[in-house]
Amino acid sequence: MNTFILALDAGTTSSRAILFDQKGNSIATAQHEFPQYFPKESWVEHDANEIWETQLKAIKEVIASANITPEQIHAIGITNQRETTVLWDRKTGKPVHRAIVWQDRRTAYLCDALRNKDKAEVFQQKTGLLLDAYFSGTKIQWILDQNPELRTAAEAGTLAFGTVDSWLIWNLTKGEQHVTDVTNASRTLLFNIHDLCWDDALLELLDVPKSLLPKVVASSEIIGNTHASILGREIPISGIAGDQQAALFGQMCIQPGDVKNTYGTGCFCIMNTGETAVTSKNKMLTTIGYQIDGKVTYALEGSIFIAGALVQWLRDQMGIIKTAPEIEALAATVSDNGGVTFIPALSGLGAPYWDPEATGSIMGITRGTEKGHIARAALEAIAMRTREIVIEMQKDAGVTFRSLKVDGGASNNNLLMQIQADLLQAEVIRPQTTETTALGAAFFAGLATGYWPSVASLSEIWQINKKFTPQTNNNTSQIIEHWEKRITKNLSQ
Repeated sequence: MNTFILALDAGTTSSRAILFDQKGNSIATAQHEFPQYFPKESWVEHDANEIWETQLKAIKEVIASANITPEQIHAIGITNQRETTVLWDRKTGKPVHRAIVWQDRRTAYLCDALRNKDKAEVFQQKTGLLLDAYFSGTKIQWILDQNPELRTAAEAGTLAFGTVDSWLIWNLTKGEQHVTDVTNASRTLLFNIHDLCWDDALLELLDVPKSLLPKVVASSEIIGNTHASILGREIPISGIAGDQQAALFGQMCIQPGDVKNTYGTGCFCIMNTGETAVTSKNKMLTTIGYQIDGKVTYALEGSIFIAGALVQWLRDQMGIIKTAPEIEALAATVSDNGGVTFIPALSGLGAPYWDPEATGSIMGITRGTEKGHIARAALEAIAMRTREIVIEMQKDAGVTFRSLKVDGGASNNNLLMQIQADLLQAEVIRPQTTETTALGAAFFAGLATGYWPSVASLSEIWQINKKFTPQTNNNTSQIIEHWEKRITKNLSQ
């Protein structure tokens, strides 16, 4: 009987379930979107019950569409939107507040207050993170501060906190397991990535009771089974990782210096730094890449807030394209950008600037500027922001950058990938399976159960779809020169 690994990909806008076979092929996919809630400007929320309901629906649908039985599911791996914060009642299993999403900015003032108390360095040393509303810790603090009854319940140990992985596992096991993995824990501002434990000093600074927190496990480890009532039989849950770390592993970036970039709504670029937790001097995040067989692999990460969202903006707000894939053909109608630079700071600038007040602009426009020039400049902007991240990571890690592995929707844009190779002067490699986030979760799950015998065996599964080789021309140096002069004008003063 053929068996499969079920990967759950709990994203920011949808819940997906993907079945992988032993060769790493995706044999069936199911996906269901769930609502986003925006109660105030810069606030973003999810209903945690809707996340669970859509995820369960996707699981059942993918089993039906593949025409298999639950007995054929060997194990389950979970990957998730990171930092999104869920608090629920341990007795009832019901959320006590809407989930606060990673994009939410409501706790920026709490980060400012800690920074003003000179605590930023303490957090960076222990967690590898910059003090920012992006992460989970201040979200927990905010929820408890809004309601004294919730804080009392948290201190009494009757509430549970989790990122989306923890919430799904709690529901899959009917409350028997309250766990998270090291990658998700490393994004909370509460976890010491060197000692691999919840840090009492950080918990005190954020006023978060320790009784709220899940047990921390490895990324590849059998943590328990689904409750028999969910799918008709118990199935091992044996892989957990935050989405970007799952993609790092799914891309087989397993050697120090290996880098992957996911081109989605934003870009998330991660470099494997091996057993060393490199402290960034260039505003990158130090994070845990994964943990297998007790061994932790660290990584450097740079986040770009706007990538595919730039193309969406050109489609929805400007109307110069009707569908996102059309941008490639439009950009190809011109041979260069016509002197135009697009600074994509539509919601501030992430690494290495970390300037939330920066705004976007299109510079260098003349009477001769065409839609194609703007489209091409938009693709160059995505590639330039990635180039900035890679250069800073190289400086931090002190390793020689060899090639960039790419995934995500926009990695299918051949022109963008060629521009990326030209600007980096390095090979850009696109894999056969661009579902690398889900594949990484599947790999972690299958390794823990022996479905795949070793990491080396996974490397044999990973296949290249296309390599983009860099070309040198004067246009490339002009893009960089214009960019470096113009982006400084967009930074808030």
